[in-house]
Order: sequence, then structure tokens, then C-alpha cells
Amino acid sequence: MNASKVYFIGAGPGDPEFLTLKGARVLAECRAVFAPTPYEQTFAAHLDGKTVLVPFDFYFAELLERIRAFLQEGSVAFLVPGDLTFYSPFQGLIDALGDLAEVIPGVGTANAASARLKRTLDLPGVCKSAVILSPRTLGDRPEDPKLIDFARPGTTLLIYMNNIPLPELATELRKGYGVNVPIAIIHRLCLPGEEIVQGTLDDIVAQVGERDFFNLQAKTKRPALTLVLVGETLGAREDGTWWDYRRDNIWRYRDGE
Repeated sequence: MNASKVYFIGAGPGDPEFLTLKGARVLAECRAVFAPTPYEQTFAAHLDGKTVLVPFDFYFAELLERIRAFLQEGSVAFLVPGDLTFYSPFQGLIDALGDLAEVIPGVGTANAASARLKRTLDLPGVCKSAVILSPRTLGDRPEDPKLIDFARPGTTLLIYMNNIPLPELATELRKGYGVNVPIAIIHRLCLPGEEIVQGTLDDIVAQVGERDFFNLQAKTKRPALTLVLVGETLGAREDGTWWDYRRDNIWRYRDGE
């Protein structure tokens, strides 16, 4: 790196093995790193000898002041939970820093969840779309769509930062889908203490029991590290029919082509 920059590095769900090669190279060259909890722990081997701060300990103006002070000595890195693509709080910083900011994509949480469940989220003949949403951002205005507007057959939902009690969430989703469909709750994906509960909208409440996966009973309002996936594709099985269809109609070279 020649001129000092502020690198926003997609750090996935927090497993350093999912860091890209470019992300690891840039991180190694930065002397100051802002790492949200628990990334300062899981990335400890990459942060040895660096100044490490938690970005959420500062107000916006204070954070910009710290960044600009660090830039006098070298480049600065932010470990971005998941990826910048969805529900990232760092857009304001990137806009304020302008050309000083560079974003390095990473393995997003949605990608890691799909891999952990070994499920594609849009399966031909089963699910035609995948929608990422958060109940925290739905229904702020009367005209805004509600959760039930997205929960429908043929759609896989990835629900971030859920703040609805699980019994209520399951009931609302059941109304939208109109049928009992598979659901997976992934708590602390790729982090110590990871827990995955899979079931259906009819039995997931009983399976989870008293576990507070969504941090609804805690004193802090900080969202829990829990992702919810729901939709028919989670329980579907592909028998190779679509593979052969693609082989005959898409992949195979035809005579004269």
C-alpha cells in the first residue's frame, strides 16, 4: 500500500478462515484496526501488535477523528461483520471518508449460512426467490410492507436481527406461507458456541424451548448473533432432474455452435 487508506474488510460471520486473501493481506499491513465484538477475539491471531478498538464505543464524529489521527501513521482497517452488502452500519463512514475508503468484499453471513446448511436458497421448482429482511426495519410507516407480505410459498426468507418472540414469529410466518414449512435458527454462526436448530413452523418453538436466541430477555438491546432461514428449499431434495434439463438445454454445445 502506498497512500494510507481506510479499508472496510468483509469479515463474514467471524471465522478468520473465511477472510479473503486480499482481506488478509491488507489487514496485515494496517497498524490500527476497528473490530466489533467478538471479532477482536476470533481474529486475535491477525491482530497481534496492532492497536485494536471497538468502533461502536464511539460517536460518529469521535470515530472520524480517531480514524484521521491513525491515518497520519498508516492505513486503518475495519472488520465488517458479514459484509457491507446487507445491514451494515458503516455506510456513513464510507461516505464521509470518500476516496480514502476502500471496501473489500468477504464471505457474507448469508453465504456462510447456506454453506453450513448445505442448501441452495433458490431451487428450481421449489423456491424462485430469496429475500433478505429484518423485522427491525419493517413497518416503520403504515404504508410499509410487513413480514407477512414477504412470507409466501416459493420464497426463502433470510431474517436478520429478529426482535419478535419466536412463538409470534412462527405464527406470523405460518400465516404468510399458508402451510407448514421448514425453518432453521442459526445462533453464533461460525463462532464459538454455534448452535443450529432445524424444524418446521409447527414444531420450532418446542425445539428451541427457553433458549433466548434473539436476546429479547437481556438488558442490552444489541441484536443477537442469530440468523433465521425459512422456506421450502430447506427441506427439498433434488433428484438430478434439473441437472439433466440444464445439460440438454443450456450447457451442451449444439451442432454448428
